[in-house]
Amino acid sequence: MLGQSKTSHQAEIDAACELADFWRFNVSYMQEIYRQQPASVPGAWNLLEHRPLEGFVFAVTPFNFTSIGGNLPTAPALMGNTVLWKPASTAVYAAHFIMEILEEAGLPPGVINMLPGPGSEVGDPVLASPHLAGIHFTGSTGTLQGMWEIVGKNIRHYRGYPRIVGETGGKDFVFAHASAHVPALATALVRGAFEYQGQKCSAASRAFIPASLWAPLRKALLEQVAEVRVGDVADFTTFMGAVIDRTAFGSIKGYIDFARHSPEAEVLFGGGCDERTGYFIEPTVVLAKTPDLKLMREEIFGPVLTVFVYEDRDLDRALERCDQGTPYALTGSVFAQDRQAIARITEALTHAAGNFYINDKPTGAVVGQQPFGGGRASGTNDKAGSVLNLVRWVSPRAIKETFLPPTHFAYPFMQPGE
Repeated sequence: MLGQSKTSHQAEIDAACELADFWRFNVSYMQEIYRQQPASVPGAWNLLEHRPLEGFVFAVTPFNFTSIGGNLPTAPALMGNTVLWKPASTAVYAAHFIMEILEEAGLPPGVINMLPGPGSEVGDPVLASPHLAGIHFTGSTGTLQGMWEIVGKNIRHYRGYPRIVGETGGKDFVFAHASAHVPALATALVRGAFEYQGQKCSAASRAFIPASLWAPLRKALLEQVAEVRVGDVADFTTFMGAVIDRTAFGSIKGYIDFARHSPEAEVLFGGGCDERTGYFIEPTVVLAKTPDLKLMREEIFGPVLTVFVYEDRDLDRALERCDQGTPYALTGSVFAQDRQAIARITEALTHAAGNFYINDKPTGAVVGQQPFGGGRASGTNDKAGSVLNLVRWVSPRAIKETFLPPTHFAYPFMQPGE
């Protein structure tokens, strides 16, 4: 709450509940990996050994989830790896306490090594090391692509091929069908777009609404947004705090200013930006008059929801725009009561989101229930909090032990016939 301006609710589900879940579930997933063994035949024993990677893993964590800050370095360490951990500069306070918890729990020195500092000062020598064995990353798409590019240029320099696991940005959608339940849809949009100031890679950032629902939804949506309180997170009636820093404030404000002056957009609610006592931005709802509006395509990472209204008869075209209108594919949801429509939309948006929700907001993945990650520009989809992630941090060795080895090269079929 103090370091990252999270409300008590957002802080508890993140820094307490989800972090505990990562640390408990990952142990179970590790055991599941070890239990997967090959078949053995009479006279031989086949064993699959899951070795740690040769070298170290570089864990780079974001400001917005303390649980991710705890999971990204500990998941590879759990599988036997040494980890260098660079937390976001805006979340060092929480990272410090994670290290204290791990040390008090008995983590030996040198297993996880926290290296706070500017990205270039920490990252450049790390990526140049021949001992780099893996990268566990959550952050911006541009940063991951830059790191991957450096790894590619250095590939002949490393002792092995580094594993790259990355979860990056999103331009997450809510797609409504004409049969959607309006009160539930409005609530999902408010919570999905504005909880934690929209500073979630999974936040609802764009919505596709059928024209037949727009009038009642607009009324319900704006009525709920008008109730949202923005302010000090120490006041438990607050729903939204400040955005993380001046850079984020300026970037988000730039998108809102663009919408205000664009003939292809209309600010329906909010848009106020006040940095006198903190970097506070009102929940903002923008109506896009074209699906190609910049606010429908680019990640904003702030409390801005952009709505595009499509004609009911143009459902297939709207689905195509939702699928192809942005390079990201992290999270998304569909709202509908018509079961056939749900099936149709779910299939049409197969590759548009790695985490897909039906009649729910596109945020709030729970460890052990919805393994998290997306594809396309949103990352490698290695699903944090699952077996799929942990298996990336081991290098299998197949071992065969023969109890009665042959003592001569000849096979029985080579014996001369009578």
